[in-house]
Amino acid sequence: MRSLLSRSPIDGFILAILAAVGIAAIFPARGTFADVLDWVVVVAIALLFFLYGARLHPRQALEGLAHWRLHLIILSFTFVAFPLIGLALQPVLRPLLGHDLAAGMLYLCLVPSTVQSSIAFTSIARGNVAGAIVSASASNLIGVVLTPLLVVALMSGTNGVHITGSSIGKIVAEILVPFVLGQLCRPWVSPFLKRFAEPTKLVDRGSIVLVVYAAFSEGVRNGIWSIVDAWQVVAMAAIATALVVAMLWFTGWLPRRLHFSREDVIAIQFCGTKKSLATGLPMATVLFSGSVVGLIVLPLMIFHQIQLIICSWMATRYAREAAADTSDEAAR
Repeated sequence: MRSLLSRSPIDGFILAILAAVGIAAIFPARGTFADVLDWVVVVAIALLFFLYGARLHPRQALEGLAHWRLHLIILSFTFVAFPLIGLALQPVLRPLLGHDLAAGMLYLCLVPSTVQSSIAFTSIARGNVAGAIVSASASNLIGVVLTPLLVVALMSGTNGVHITGSSIGKIVAEILVPFVLGQLCRPWVSPFLKRFAEPTKLVDRGSIVLVVYAAFSEGVRNGIWSIVDAWQVVAMAAIATALVVAMLWFTGWLPRRLHFSREDVIAIQFCGTKKSLATGLPMATVLFSGSVVGLIVLPLMIFHQIQLIICSWMATRYAREAAADTSDEAAR
């Protein structure tokens, strides 16, 4: 079974998320269990961002700023180009998908880049791994603050989404405070996290799966599956695929025109086109009311899986090209 999963384009984490959605559809949390689950999710989100803060070394981002052009263009794709595209698509997506799913498509454009998969794909493709580490880490550091601000600026009062003072208080209490505490406790906590990397990764992923179950339970109680049709899921998958392909082309074309090296272009493509499910899901739970969270995170979940499949294929292609170039040079 394990070997079968290892060959599957869908990794175990995504399968666990899909299982959480399926369980929530059949056995949603109700009554007292739902009330207890809400508090457990609050603790899980706080723990998640505490761990993010404890793992990310601020000096790592500062030391890599020497290659400022690389980091600037990656952050521009993540927090400028993506949001602008998301906004531009809204007049088309609202009548096609409905207000909440369209808001979800905009929300996925506002979340930061992934860390692990961006670095992994850059490494496989033989790109600038050091640059990817700095830029992906910086994206998550900045995104903890910038993504909620972008949501407030671009989504408040639209698409049925309302960001209130209490929502901002939740952002501070459940995201920023734990993250800062993680940064402050890093000298003491980091050795433990390195020693027990795999168990803490299970805490990370388990928290996110729990958030998904809670979000979709709320959605089921509010009739999410009577709102979302199969054709809408197919439409979101098609739009997400087109968005990934378009951004991969754009993040490859523009850096080449700006005379970045091959290694830098690869880092820009894999860091500038990715969107973090690990960060985006818990943020959505804090930012949006329970009745719409399930609909808002659905496009992000679909986008995340599609980006992994396409980027894994692209990284393998880059690796083959690099190996062929090396063989040609050796033969000369």
